Amino acid sequence: MDTAYPREDPRPPASRKADGAAHVGLSLAASCPPPRDHLIWSVFSTLYLNLCCLGFLALVHSVKARDQKVAGDLEAAQRYGSKAKCYNILAAMWSLVPPLLLLGLVVTGALHLSQLAKDSAAFFSTKFDDGDYD
Repeated sequence: MDTAYPREDPRPPASRKADGAAHVGLSLAASCPPPRDHLIWSVFSTLYLNLCCLGFLALVHSVKARDQKVAGDLEAAQRYGSKAKCYNILAAMWSLVPPLLLLGLVVTGALHLSQLAKDSAAFFSTKFDDGDYD
């Protein structure tokens, strides 16, 4: 039993094949890809980059986006997916930028201390003449 819709060929009879068989084609240009929910990224952010619970918030919005996508509400799924992406980016930035800043401070501090040590070594190696004490 064929339950496919539409049951009639929407094309005019002139476009049918000569043997009477109808040509069936799908229009994929009208359908848009489903919104992304970023669930894998959110799980990673929750487990490894969970500073200030941003990874957990991303996971919550990813699950909501997946639920809305399954329910058929693609607009709400797009909103939740976008929020999940923003929280994932914030979690990554909050977890990667402070260690990089700390590394930069340590390197510049070490360079500054080496310069101070060189200057102080030059101060203590100065020889004074007897005329300097008069």
